[in-house]
Amino acid sequence: MGITAFIVERKSVAYFFVFLLAVGGGLSFFQLGQLEDPDFTVKTGVVVTQYPGASPEQVELEVTDRIEQAIQEMPQLDDLVSFSRAGVSIITVDIKSQYWSDELPQVWDEMRSKINDITPLLPPGVGAPNVSDDFNFVYGFVLAITGDGYTYTELEQFADLIKKELSLVSGVSRVELWGVQDKVVYLDVAEAQLSTLGLTTEDIARTLKIQNQVVDAGSIEIQDRRLRVAPTGEFTSPEEIGELAITAGLAATTQNLMVSGTGITGSASATTSALIRIRDVAEVRRGYLEPPRSLMRFQGRPALAIYAASAAGGNVVETGANMERRLDEIISDLPIGIELHKIAWQSELVSESIDSFLLNLLMAVGIVLVVLIVPSGIRMGLIIGSMLVFIILGTFAVMAVLGIDLHRMSLGALIIAMGMMVDNSCFVSDNMVVRMQRGTDRVKAAVAAASGQAWPLLGATVIATMAFYAIFASEADAGEYCRTLFIVVATALCLSWLISMTLTPVMCIDLLPEPKGDGAADPYDNAFFRGLRRVTTMSIRHRWISMAIMGSVLVAAILSAGQVRQMFFPDSTRNQLMVDYWAPEGSRIEDVSQGLEPIEAWLMDDPRVTAVSSFIGEGPPRFYLPVDPESPNPAYAQIIVNTEDYRQIAELASELEPWLQEQIPVLTRVRKYGVGPSDTWKFEVRISGPAEADLALLRALGERGKAILRQSPLAREIRTEMRQSVPRYVPVYNQERGRWSTVTRQDVADATKRAFDGIQVGLYREGDDLDPILLRNIDSERRNLADGIEAVQIRPAMSISTIPLGGVTDALAIEWEDPIIHRWNRRRAVTVQANPIDGATFPDLYNDVIEEFEQLE
Repeated sequence: MGITAFIVERKSVAYFFVFLLAVGGGLSFFQLGQLEDPDFTVKTGVVVTQYPGASPEQVELEVTDRIEQAIQEMPQLDDLVSFSRAGVSIITVDIKSQYWSDELPQVWDEMRSKINDITPLLPPGVGAPNVSDDFNFVYGFVLAITGDGYTYTELEQFADLIKKELSLVSGVSRVELWGVQDKVVYLDVAEAQLSTLGLTTEDIARTLKIQNQVVDAGSIEIQDRRLRVAPTGEFTSPEEIGELAITAGLAATTQNLMVSGTGITGSASATTSALIRIRDVAEVRRGYLEPPRSLMRFQGRPALAIYAASAAGGNVVETGANMERRLDEIISDLPIGIELHKIAWQSELVSESIDSFLLNLLMAVGIVLVVLIVPSGIRMGLIIGSMLVFIILGTFAVMAVLGIDLHRMSLGALIIAMGMMVDNSCFVSDNMVVRMQRGTDRVKAAVAAASGQAWPLLGATVIATMAFYAIFASEADAGEYCRTLFIVVATALCLSWLISMTLTPVMCIDLLPEPKGDGAADPYDNAFFRGLRRVTTMSIRHRWISMAIMGSVLVAAILSAGQVRQMFFPDSTRNQLMVDYWAPEGSRIEDVSQGLEPIEAWLMDDPRVTAVSSFIGEGPPRFYLPVDPESPNPAYAQIIVNTEDYRQIAELASELEPWLQEQIPVLTRVRKYGVGPSDTWKFEVRISGPAEADLALLRALGERGKAILRQSPLAREIRTEMRQSVPRYVPVYNQERGRWSTVTRQDVADATKRAFDGIQVGLYREGDDLDPILLRNIDSERRNLADGIEAVQIRPAMSISTIPLGGVTDALAIEWEDPIIHRWNRRRAVTVQANPIDGATFPDLYNDVIEEFEQLE
């Protein structure tokens, strides 16, 4: 090889190359981004569309189906999965695997365009579809803020202050709050009092709208200046709402009108002539929406979460250090009782990974030195050890050029390649020593040792590199996640070959000592090599026996491969685990919150647990890329458990799971964090039918699937996505009586909604907040509503007379319905879900039950 002779003749070039590797590689290491996981594209978007008041069937047929039909026109589409609930459509759009991060933004823009085209064709009352496609966004830093002795409002104010401060920290791209309650102003009124005073809810709504709306009063000119006119009168406090005089509507002002022979005269009734204020008929109270959409607790105490994300391509370790410095300053200014607690802190995990790599690097260099120094001397050990360091530094430089960060895959690739990096240099240096011992000049020995075996060594390097190419070539999520594994291994091994052809011969020439003896002795003439020669000679002479033995070993290896447990990605080393909690569908969020308390108490009593964070009503923000957050559902909650050490996770989970099964009467699941792309449920069987398949039949098939899994000793946490049936209250509206009384279905809906949840009658402005003003019945009437709902008063439009709900309905019935209609690629479906028990893998569970599932009709 001319390159070896060229470098040997020009040593200064070689040592300048060493200088460049040392300086460039060292600087590159400190410039590389530091992340927990490599970026991989979550090829999933979610389209959420609100349809208030609609049943799951109406949502499915009138909203979900139409949006799905538009999305299905996209050639990039892989799968469509939808859930139609009462009042809301949730469509999950999975894009084909070959579309990675550089192409996805265009795909999402095309999807938005198609959805916008179909939006005008949706029924009246349907909100604009909301498209979410930023599932790649990871909030790696999560804090909980608690405050003993402080009101929720005060806690929220401190959380908002910390959010604003952290958003200014260098390296932070976004900061959000989790668990913030919706603020509202309640007007609690008694129906009987409104009727006595001859007022309607429309009167209150109209009064509030007129008083508190933003008005354009124009401008006036004074001398040479033009001044904008800004009338006052907007509410500055909730109490001012109560002082507002109610403006009666047309029905109230005309109820006593009399017709004379020449025209119409009237006399106002006593009820409308008196000045009536809102506080006379309603209790004005500022509070939070009831029931809440979500709740959070930390160590059993009410809390809010502050979660932040590092800038794309940034150094997570530096971002975490910057945030900690700013938090130290913020905490020193907080009043006593306000506390901040870490739930997830990505920079600590990344820092531990990098420290572990550096430790492995030092250990590898040390092992190389020891292994080589013992038989070959200290100089040979130093040469090979320095080659290992130069290869890694060169790899850092190439990673910087290619934009590859330090993360789980790139560091893992360096550790995998570390054992192969020194092979080429070991071979060249050892070959040179042998040639020198035979009397060859050291320069000629160095050139011959490198050039004579250059092509075989290059071939071996390429073969070792291509062993990882299959991962790089994969278009699946795992391929995108692991693609840097191949790139870094290939870079390191190719640099290893290049350095063995250049730097290794030069350093061997300068550092290796002169061989002992006159060079006549054969270096391979010793007991070890004589024995090896005899074995090799015998194997060649009896080659058929040798081939038969090796063939038998190959067959045994192939047969044994089927017995090896299969798992593409192992469990993560995060010192956290998750506990999912599903109460029966339709449960109140307050009951779900109460049901979590025994689990929290059990965990907090365990000395291995350092923190317990509960997220009720929906999953926590995505603070770990491979884990998908759960959609909002009042019946769902998740507990994040922090432990002292990740080695305690398996033991803690093995104790927690049987306790949950014995003590908690609802479905729970204990999950460990995994590495790389993963599914929420390891085992899923989907049974689909026609577009409008019978839901009862699908539910029955799902129950048969659950029964199969219950018989398997390898399955746990068994459920279907249809969840439990839920009751609904059905006022059977009489069309004829409704027409005679001028009571419409909308009037019935307004009356029942006002009676309990409340209807919006205005907005209260405070700073940048726009809080809805909700009118509802007083607490005593709301508590007893179920027993006397037929007496709820309905007020037709333009009338002050009321009609009870029972007067326009034939019956008030309780019916059962399916709360979730699941569709897969526009076909109704039921999905049976489960996870394998500890000690078993998905293939184990699959092989155990697949025959019975295939026998399902």
